[in-house]
Amino acid sequence: MAIDLDSLSPKQLSELIHRANQRQHEIQRERAAEVREKILALAHKEGFTIDQLFGARPAKRRVKPKYRNPAAPDETWTGRGKQPRWFSAALRAGKKEQELLIG
Repeated sequence: MAIDLDSLSPKQLSELIHRANQRQHEIQRERAAEVREKILALAHKEGFTIDQLFGARPAKRRVKPKYRNPAAPDETWTGRGKQPRWFSAALRAGKKEQELLIG
């Protein structure tokens, strides 16, 4: 299939590039899935699990919330990252951080 690139408008060329990139990613995902299935089948055939061969992934550790919004108790914050709006608003309204702490 030959495509005459010189005859394409900039919009058509951009669309062609976009579609080609999408197809390339699809092919990579399909190939990765095939390889993954082969590895799983070989491991199973040899009597192993993937965890036995490569180790189990550690579970992500969740950080417990440290602060609770008194106006909406389902809203919490761990104290990490950017302050939520409710926390900043409570401080501006005169609340102290200690008043927002979870028991």
